Amino acid sequence: MDCEICHGTRWKSVEIDGVERLVRCDCWRSAVVDRLLDEAKIPKRYDHAELSTFKLKDGSSPPEAFRYASNFVAAFPVVDRGLLFYGPHGVGKTHLAVGILKEAIRSKGARGYFFETRDLLRLVRDTYNRSVDETEMSVLAPVLNADLLVLDDLGAEKSSEWVQETLGLVVNTRYNAKRATIFTSNLDDDLPNTDLRSFIYQLGARTRSRLKEMCHWVKIIGPDYRDVGIDATDREIADWEKNSPASPKNLPADARPKSMARARLKSRDSGTQYELNWSGGKAGSK
Repeated sequence: MDCEICHGTRWKSVEIDGVERLVRCDCWRSAVVDRLLDEAKIPKRYDHAELSTFKLKDGSSPPEAFRYASNFVAAFPVVDRGLLFYGPHGVGKTHLAVGILKEAIRSKGARGYFFETRDLLRLVRDTYNRSVDETEMSVLAPVLNADLLVLDDLGAEKSSEWVQETLGLVVNTRYNAKRATIFTSNLDDDLPNTDLRSFIYQLGARTRSRLKEMCHWVKIIGPDYRDVGIDATDREIADWEKNSPASPKNLPADARPKSMARARLKSRDSGTQYELNWSGGKAGSK
């Protein structure tokens, strides 16, 4: 249905200093925001994820994370560092990241994108299929150039030289261009370098170093709200921490595998000027 003010023209008449002028109608901005939100590739399952709906619990870390998120949106695009939310499953890391992205699009007109790390790597790997016309750079261009990028679940992909090089390219390019990035991750920075759950093991020392400089690291701790429920009471949370097999208190002393096999990679022939010629190989790990 056409706008009652501009009747679909996207322009409206206003009087400025006694002179009638045409300016953009408010519905034009709304249409632009709707388009940007649609292009941001935010999954449908996060339709509910807004900063205004983020669950705050007194005495836990989410209030600090929420403060970082709110301050980031208020300052954007004049921000010198992005954000890295990390911690266990189900504590609201992705909810916060998506809420930031939506607010930056609505209030600042940002051109932003959401990608799950594994999906992004799969899209890049698919370009090696001869039946696919896209190149690595055509897939990565919006990721590298977006005003704001959310890269979700960093470190979820099994590590390999190819994975580290690909993620390193994304991080390093945005780092050099000073483009804001929001990362979420279940990795931990308080583990030995040889632990596969550590940032340095999964991403490599160089990428971890870049992340330290380009982001505020915000650790979020708390119960898994997918398990205990978003409206859980303090008593229900305490019961979950005591009885749930997913509670950190109930994990075995050594609940991680000892080692991880690395993929065997083939070297890659040089392609067109748009190809990246990864030293790590074509396919990475699956």
